[in-house]
Amino acid sequence: MTIHLVPQAGTDPIAVHVDEYGTGDAPFLLLHGGAGPQSMTGFAALLAERHPARVLVPTHPGFGGTARPEPLTTVADLARLYADLLEEADLHDVTVVGSSLGGWVAAELALLSSPRVGRLVLLDAVGIEVLGHPVADFFALTMDEVFQLSYHDPAPFRFDPATLPPAAQAMAAGNRAALGVYGGRSMADPTLAGRLAGIGVPTLVLWGDSDRIADVDYGRAYAGAVPAARFRVLPDTGHLPQLETPEQTVHALLADVTAPTTAG
Repeated sequence: MTIHLVPQAGTDPIAVHVDEYGTGDAPFLLLHGGAGPQSMTGFAALLAERHPARVLVPTHPGFGGTARPEPLTTVADLARLYADLLEEADLHDVTVVGSSLGGWVAAELALLSSPRVGRLVLLDAVGIEVLGHPVADFFALTMDEVFQLSYHDPAPFRFDPATLPPAAQAMAAGNRAALGVYGGRSMADPTLAGRLAGIGVPTLVLWGDSDRIADVDYGRAYAGAVPAARFRVLPDTGHLPQLETPEQTVHALLADVTAPTTAG
């Protein structure tokens, strides 16, 4: 489905494509990273199968062959857009799950203090600066290097982009361009780590032990900056747990989401 949102009075509506899975009462918003919306769709279907959930997977404008409106240029812009989406869909107690860049968007969404956000789950999120542990410079890497750094075992995921059909190559180029606009070269906001103390919802940080895009110490720093966040390392997993170890990831996520909420 496509939802048209008006982020500010007097601005043109922004069309956001949203895939939906499940018919349960528990709402989830899954936010993809630079790998594009297809990196979340299989996991969304698995989550809806394992839990009485209604799972929404929006495509960030500019990804997946969609247009990016010129005013939409930052992660904060995306966060405000998805706050509007939750309002438009009239969702409450939403668990927001973000992968990589989508984790950064999820953190910014939680910082907006929307009463509709109930929990936050960060999957190998980027967005902060950690001394001695920079996020890998995606734009300086070959695709083979991206696969090598992104997965515990890259073999099942590696492919030659030159063999893709022209439409798929164009979509991949669009994803790369949109990633550069939203995240910049460093994939970080120097102010974010300090602002994460303002997150007031229960937060789970899941991290692949083999992530070499943003390493485990980066993940520990991320969790340490969020009040009372839980940090869990996923074995034999790289930067994209929802793709590489989906069963392990959904189990960890649901174990946390269904646990009693504690203050803090």
